[in-house]
Amino acid sequence: MAVPAQLHSIIFSFILLLLSLFDTSLSQPQTPSPAPAPPPPSDSCNGIFLSYNYTGGHALPPTDPTNQAYRFESTLTVLNNGRHELKSWRAFVGFQHQELLVSASNAVLADGSSFPAEVGNGTVLAGFPISDLKSAVETAGDRAQMEVRVGLVGTQLGVGAPDVPMPLNISLVNDGYSCLNATNEGNNVMHVCCIQDDLNSDSNNGVNDEFLARQEGDLVIMYDVIRTYSDNYWAQVSISIHNPLGRLDKWQLSFDWMREEFIYAMRGAYPYVVDTTDCIFGRQGQHYKEMDFSQVLNCERRPTIVDLPPTRANDSILGRIPFCCRNGTILPPLMDPSKSISSFNMQVYKMPPDLNRTELVPPQNWKIKGTMNPEYECGSPIRVTPSQFPDPSGLPSATASIASWQVVCNITQSKQAVPRCCVSYSAFFNNSAIPCKYIATEPALLLQPDALLIPFENRTAEALSWADVKRRSVPNPLPCGDNCGVSINWHLLSDHKDGWTARITLFNWGDSSFEDWFAAVQLDKAVPGFEEVYTFNGSKLLGSNNTLFMQGRPGLNYLLAETDGAKPKKDPRVPGTQQSVISFKKKSTPGIEVAAGDGFPTKVLFNGEECALPTRLPSKAPMVSGRSSVFGFLTLALLLLMQ
Repeated sequence: MAVPAQLHSIIFSFILLLLSLFDTSLSQPQTPSPAPAPPPPSDSCNGIFLSYNYTGGHALPPTDPTNQAYRFESTLTVLNNGRHELKSWRAFVGFQHQELLVSASNAVLADGSSFPAEVGNGTVLAGFPISDLKSAVETAGDRAQMEVRVGLVGTQLGVGAPDVPMPLNISLVNDGYSCLNATNEGNNVMHVCCIQDDLNSDSNNGVNDEFLARQEGDLVIMYDVIRTYSDNYWAQVSISIHNPLGRLDKWQLSFDWMREEFIYAMRGAYPYVVDTTDCIFGRQGQHYKEMDFSQVLNCERRPTIVDLPPTRANDSILGRIPFCCRNGTILPPLMDPSKSISSFNMQVYKMPPDLNRTELVPPQNWKIKGTMNPEYECGSPIRVTPSQFPDPSGLPSATASIASWQVVCNITQSKQAVPRCCVSYSAFFNNSAIPCKYIATEPALLLQPDALLIPFENRTAEALSWADVKRRSVPNPLPCGDNCGVSINWHLLSDHKDGWTARITLFNWGDSSFEDWFAAVQLDKAVPGFEEVYTFNGSKLLGSNNTLFMQGRPGLNYLLAETDGAKPKKDPRVPGTQQSVISFKKKSTPGIEVAAGDGFPTKVLFNGEECALPTRLPSKAPMVSGRSSVFGFLTLALLLLMQ
């Protein structure tokens, strides 16, 4: 059938319209597609990726134009992009604005401090409760198992908007990793990639790849779970000294429960305070409604544990634990290996949702201290291979713990610590004794040697009189006396062609005697010539060429406490003392300058506590009266013989 001419015209017009539209689309410029977003920085890291993101903050009252306080909120992210699992992650954040860290989710402070904590010089965070980060390989890229985000909240001083209080740097501090330089992204993000040192080996490897290898330290605490039930478990806690000059007397151990646990019973030690208040009025009392809380020992979130006296060692309820009940004394292993460890057991009750046998969480933020001992800084608990204990029945087998954690503590020296042990210097060629410098602003006043036998509160008149004799000016106000519980006098006794001698005297000004005391003296050049200690047991410290180690002989191992004078109403109190002469030969130390300084210690320790030293040495200036010096030391010797 023929197509009408009118329809032909319509079709032709429609074709022309389509052609014109097609031609127009070809002639118009095309809008380019948007460029793909750059990959996140973490994608280029084949190791452990860390990022710090400042998310906000605001000023805090009170208003202080010179040093305003601000709240800060940040997020630290640790992502495992490596091939191996990262066990017990630890990250350093270089805070630099006098920060006070108030809280951290999913982490604790690795030095054992509790929140809030001053972290203005930087701090190390350790994972809790997520301490291990698996790799993408073993989780098929499950980011929830590879990554942890730590929410940080705290206070910083002096950095307000628009400035941002960023840290100086961030890094991973786990052994076996090296971090590149941190990169800033904008003004509120910092990130860094840390690579395993040896990519062909696993830094977490060991006897059992499931756990980290055990670490060395000056003091080691083991937390071993030995029995476990659905709502409670028994743990054995062992404290051992590994440093040859480490020690604890009347130790006190504290830690934080993180899951509302409480101590029901103990053997071998006891809480410093028996307190169940937090349980009775808290969730523990609501959950354990039928429990008799009068039998519970402690419900504090941060309990303090103390050792038992020896009289409780065989107590059928509290004692009968190996290495317990020694009044809190732990000796260095070179003195007595059997007394270098202390141990106790405790029964710990748990709270929901942890009511099953396998949900075991060690306490965190461990601290340990003694009376006159070095300070220890403890790390966070690290899961290690289960400990093994000898079979109690005597069978030739071992029993493994159910789970074990290791806490490593190392000796630290606080710059602000008030000295508890002080050293004075004296010499045969000078009739003055030089006490230690107790305060930084004024030098100590010289003393007549007799005055070393007088309590500090009675020395002022002696010091002023001696200053007048020596024609020395006296500062106003007078410097404080050292008031140390223990003082040590090092007296250079003689110096001749073939050898020389020194005399060391220990004074105890405290109310308690020291049993099994020891002293260590570091002489940088003289120790190779050491010959003999005449009254003490003395020897070169094993593994050292500059330190002498001294302790009391059997029967003379007590440094007695201070006692009343012969006439208490008139005479000053008398310190407990121990004294010995030490001889040296010069053959093994050619060129030694004894009087010029080589004959004086550069470091002294008593029971592990480092003593404060004088800031100057006795000089060879002419003596005002030789009789005064001789009389002083004769008096000292006579009084010592009368002890």
